[in-house]
Amino acid sequence: MNLKIIKNANDHAEALKRLDELFDLDPIEGSKESNELDVLALLIEQYEMEKFPIDKPTPIEAIKFRMDQQGLKAKDLVPYIGSAPKVSEVLNNKRSLSLSMIRKLSEGLDIPVDILIQDCDSLETYHDNLDYRQFPLVEIFKRGYLTNFSGSLNDLKEYASEHISDFLKKAGFNSNFQPMLARSSANLSGNSKEFDAYARLIWQAQIIHKANCLNINQEYTVGTVTKEWMQEVAKLSWYQSGPQLAIEHLKKFGITVVLEKHLPKTYLDGAVCFHNGKPIIALTLRRDTIDNFWFTLMHELAHISLHFDQNEEWFLDDLEQTCDDPREDEANALAREVLIPNNVFYNYPHTDKGISDMASHLRISPCIVAGRIRFESDNFKLFGQKFRDRTSKILKI
Repeated sequence: MNLKIIKNANDHAEALKRLDELFDLDPIEGSKESNELDVLALLIEQYEMEKFPIDKPTPIEAIKFRMDQQGLKAKDLVPYIGSAPKVSEVLNNKRSLSLSMIRKLSEGLDIPVDILIQDCDSLETYHDNLDYRQFPLVEIFKRGYLTNFSGSLNDLKEYASEHISDFLKKAGFNSNFQPMLARSSANLSGNSKEFDAYARLIWQAQIIHKANCLNINQEYTVGTVTKEWMQEVAKLSWYQSGPQLAIEHLKKFGITVVLEKHLPKTYLDGAVCFHNGKPIIALTLRRDTIDNFWFTLMHELAHISLHFDQNEEWFLDDLEQTCDDPREDEANALAREVLIPNNVFYNYPHTDKGISDMASHLRISPCIVAGRIRFESDNFKLFGQKFRDRTSKILKI
């Protein structure tokens, strides 16, 4: 037979007929007929795979097949799935396989991963080798980060890989999370504290989710944030509702401000990033005072003014920690100058009246003046309980 690619049903029928003839001949290995049989079988297999594809078994079908092969009972799956009730639920399609279960089943029963996982996203998550149990699952559950998740904390722990990876991807983070966990940004790069990179990453994702929910339609114009513009924003602090006024004012210029409490071992006061071409400022109110609110806000605005070119970089700021990144010194210097120019602060007041007079002259909150004096003198007990208004009370959070 003249060997050729099988293109249609007639070719297929002829090839099958010739294959039967060759089988009947029982050719010697290496003979012309034997080689023809091998090539013909391969051509037939390729044609049939294209024309008559066999569906993959479902994960449960694959598990049951292995159980039949190896003579296993449901109780033998407990080491892989976790408990007898869970095994029953899985085998009856009442519980989906978690990636943890899949990993154990694949290794223990020698079932290919691509059979147990039949969607690309889950397969990608399986291969990223990230230990999703390291994320602060209790805090994530308590704070309700996963708005579409309705299970228990134990359910979240069981399916952490699926839910956390989905949460991060929907925030626009690249599926390769390892570099993001390893990356230190802004003044965290010089931080001697032992911070939790997993908590920091999930907090960043929550900031993006909250900003998306605010859905600010105003476009941001590059170059908007200047020293003079920041000074006008700072003057809103003169009003009792200054923090809220500032947040609303920034919206008009395409800048989103998100308030989100820091997670344990993140040591964050604030952060800023560009997302979809717009700046997002995040404030934790870790130190819940008016002066801290305004300094942190100005610090993040300074980053926008001095350091951003609309890329996706993050500045994550622990303002209690010194840093070897010169950009942090630049942001601090501009924030201080915007709030209280150095030539005005040079002869700073020492009395309550002097503080109020300087604040009135600058049209800023007296809490900012008192906070600067406390910081510069390294004496945070100055002025007792005066000039210590809490931001959370004003914003009612």
